[in-house]
Amino acid sequence: DVLDPERLIQCPYNKHHRIRACRFPYHLVKCRKSYPEVAKELATCPFNARHLVPQADLSDHIMKCNDKGFIEQDIVNQSSGFQREQMNAVSTWQAPPCDEDWET
Repeated sequence: DVLDPERLIQCPYNKHHRIRACRFPYHLVKCRKSYPEVAKELATCPFNARHLVPQADLSDHIMKCNDKGFIEQDIVNQSSGFQREQMNAVSTWQAPPCDEDWET
């Protein structure tokens, strides 16, 4: 199950490390410091920071990344929601009553 926090994920920095999904982000930070040479060779997916792939494979990963669909759907939902709000927006602002008489 992809959502199981106890499932084991292989570390991109050291293939012998298998980390529980709930600890994976913390492990990535720690391992990046421990393996700086490997870190230089990896690129971070723009859709999910937990996806670290070899720099040469990044464009292929971006095309196939499962998380891309979630981001694209969020963008569509936000833009259509904004357009709906713009179309339905009717100004309810009214000038406050003025008690001043500038002529006097």
